[in-house]
Amino acid sequence: MGKLYVVGIGPGCYEDMTIRADKALKECDVIAGYTVYCDLLKPHFPKKEYLSTPMMGEEKRVEMALERARKGQIVALVCSGDAGVYGMAGLAFEMAQGSADVEIEVIPGVTAAISGAALLGAPLIHDFCLISLSDRLTPVNTIEKRLRAAAESDMVIVLYNPESKSRSGYLKKAAEILMETLEETRICGVARNIKRQDEKMEIMTLKELTEYPADMFCTVFIGNSSSELIDGHMITKRGYRSER
Repeated sequence: MGKLYVVGIGPGCYEDMTIRADKALKECDVIAGYTVYCDLLKPHFPKKEYLSTPMMGEEKRVEMALERARKGQIVALVCSGDAGVYGMAGLAFEMAQGSADVEIEVIPGVTAAISGAALLGAPLIHDFCLISLSDRLTPVNTIEKRLRAAAESDMVIVLYNPESKSRSGYLKKAAEILMETLEETRICGVARNIKRQDEKMEIMTLKELTEYPADMFCTVFIGNSSSELIDGHMITKRGYRSER
């Protein structure tokens, strides 16, 4: 029987990879993934065989990984962040259903909401939600409905996939939708290139976020009503007596 690990490799640096992820990658025969993620891993796992596909090649990637696993090999299908948060775990289970000759194990990783929050300070101390602005797999009207619901809930909102070369203006539109409910001065933060070269974080208002030049390497945080700027960091208060 073959084995398929679906591995979340975290934000991109070896130091933020989990011990379980490192163990699975050392154990496997083959690593399959998006080209960029494979390139990040090669310096640390140089003797592995790599199978890669470009952006939007997810189904092909899973197909290649399952094909090798069905031949009895141990395969690691890698995703950035966590494999079960906008990752490949669901697709792997779906495409492998009925395959009694392949065992699948999901290896959790550090999603961008967590690693980005650590860079900004402590914005996720209270309830929060994640919303992807990519309409490649989700209709725009559904994304807009979720943004409005999140704004009404007064949760911290984390936005994944805010902009890309083919999707300009999506973050501006999202911020404008949120300002239907939230004040323009609501504190927001952006974590860019988390744990990679040119990493940086910026804190701004929701109004200023409408003009921010985001890309796919950005994770965006919109604070709730108790989020504040404290000593240059984005902090959400939880409600301790000392915070009142």
